[in-house]
Amino acid sequence: MTITDADCLAETSAFNDRFEASRGEVPKSLELLRRNRVGGDAPPVRLPQGQDRVVAGVPVRAFVPDRVDGVYLHIHGGGWAFGTADGQDEKLWQLAVEARLAVVSVEYRLAPENPFPAGPDDCEAVARWLVDHAATEFGTRRLLIGGESAGAHLSVLTLLRLRDRHGITGAYQAAQLTFGPYDLSMTPSQRSFGSRPLLSNTDSLRRSYELFTPGMGPEARRDPEISPLFADLTGLPPARIVVGTEDPLLDDSLFLAARWQAPVQLGVVAGAMHGFTLFPLTITEREKQRERDFLAGA
Repeated sequence: MTITDADCLAETSAFNDRFEASRGEVPKSLELLRRNRVGGDAPPVRLPQGQDRVVAGVPVRAFVPDRVDGVYLHIHGGGWAFGTADGQDEKLWQLAVEARLAVVSVEYRLAPENPFPAGPDDCEAVARWLVDHAATEFGTRRLLIGGESAGAHLSVLTLLRLRDRHGITGAYQAAQLTFGPYDLSMTPSQRSFGSRPLLSNTDSLRRSYELFTPGMGPEARRDPEISPLFADLTGLPPARIVVGTEDPLLDDSLFLAARWQAPVQLGVVAGAMHGFTLFPLTITEREKQRERDFLAGA
């Protein structure tokens, strides 16, 4: 395991300490989390460049720059229970322009109102639609996929569903997987992280799994259709897997990278907590650039 950004560790650790002191406790209110994923009151910034559409019966938000060399299917995070396709307009528009990608972000149905398999069904439908329509809609057949946290999990499930249900492999040429949970029965790092009030911890993860897969115990959540770490991972595209050393999902990324059959880049960011890319840090700017470079060159 190679750890990156050690030169930023002092800044990153100091931010973690301030965040921990200001939070006191990870919010348990789903209403609060849905209002703003970092627990504040400011709504996300909606850019005029975003286009709200419905494809395959699923709402999406699309960003189409003047030059398009590929299409990036983006799946947002939020524990399958909060977050929106318009929650990262500024980041996605910058990615679209600098990587020359049409970005399509999925407004998938959220738990607990719509538990598993609703969210994966929506992501699968949009991914399948892009396979058939990207050339006519965006002028390219070059497809990429990825997301953050729950969105990374849904990205892998989507690739597996395309392969297993539709016989589609190779259509998506790369996957960007940022601090995702891949074992919903809980890896050792998830179980041992404890109650430290960073953006995610053992208790908040367990609550997320209960909302997403109500009535299931750990053994049931080991089903490969729920926890992709237990799936056959052949036939999937090259991937870039990113996680921080202070993330309870650290093992998930390490284990997934070890099992990924295609070429994989593993980035482990020194001192970074779960969701670090949401915050104004040096490691955030570096990670955004590395993500853009990976997707532009994939």
